[in-house]
Amino acid sequence: MKSIKNNQLYQLTITQWLETIREPEVLFWGIIFPVLLSIGMGLAFTQSSESKFRVMMVENCTQLDSLLGIYAQPDAKDSSVSIWEISDSTLGDSKFSFTRSDWKSAIVALKRGEADVIVTDSLGKAHYHFDPHNAQAQLVYMKLSALMKSPPDAPRGGFNIQPLTLKGTRYIDFLVPGLIAYGIMSAILWGVSYAIIERRSQKLLRRMVATPMKKPNLLIAMMFVRTLMNLFEALFLFFFVWLLFDIQIQGNIGALFVLFLAGNIAFSGLAVLISSRTAKTEVGTGWINAVLLPMMILSGIFFSYHNFPEWSIGFIKLLPLTALTDGIRSIFNEGAGWIEILSPSIALSAFGVICFVVGVKWFRWY
Repeated sequence: MKSIKNNQLYQLTITQWLETIREPEVLFWGIIFPVLLSIGMGLAFTQSSESKFRVMMVENCTQLDSLLGIYAQPDAKDSSVSIWEISDSTLGDSKFSFTRSDWKSAIVALKRGEADVIVTDSLGKAHYHFDPHNAQAQLVYMKLSALMKSPPDAPRGGFNIQPLTLKGTRYIDFLVPGLIAYGIMSAILWGVSYAIIERRSQKLLRRMVATPMKKPNLLIAMMFVRTLMNLFEALFLFFFVWLLFDIQIQGNIGALFVLFLAGNIAFSGLAVLISSRTAKTEVGTGWINAVLLPMMILSGIFFSYHNFPEWSIGFIKLLPLTALTDGIRSIFNEGAGWIEILSPSIALSAFGVICFVVGVKWFRWY
């Protein structure tokens, strides 16, 4: 036991651990913030039982006015606004807010995001004006046009809708694996790369390299501590989303742990490579953001990367964050096991080892 305590790598690891946990910013951004983000996004996209739609009515809309006279109620705060609420136990309730306005004011409201669709009337026929690339506007159009053809109390038939309630199909199920993967990348790039660059800029690395310390030991200690912190952060996040949203891990826990380690290896190696020669914190911040931000947008953390053009999908799948996110998501939501995560784990580990070897070779201590 005494020999372990006197071991250089052990002492460096303990030092890095104490330096990390004494920073309140690390605890907030690494542990508390992902939980708050998952709660906010989960409540926004999972718990809402009512969809709200905003429609601007220009001039007299004969057909729509007649329906509003039967089904809508005037808003208590604004007499120019009518509220039409539709109850639907299968697809969820809908609440339409109709505001009477002139064309110029309606366009301004649409530009400001205060309205989804503008409805005008020509010869008793409704005309819809909206951005065809806006998914919310398309949904409003489809719902409203269907209501005008068949009001809520009209007889219906020929439809048999079965709501999908399987675990893994909610937005929160999609989001949490992405947050875990992004947390790994972000924590390591800032916790390792920026820390090295800052120490180099302050001439601390010059002093450390003058000691009998083995140079790779410092890097390994920093990488190990960040991996350990990432494990605590991921467990903390998962505990809260399990408690609030009943998220389940459907796949193999051992495979998840191996993939988690592979992701940490990949981004640890990348962090060493990024910080291998940079001596100014401003330049280092730029390099970190240049790596972090594109992957955060492209790799499917908050929305599917299949929304991007088809020609870019192949490139996006090659990104390490994409491989890690897809792997974690497949274990959480698709019941993936050892076979499914074997390829991404090997690829991520190999990527990390190559980056680490190159980074150490190029590494400049002062």
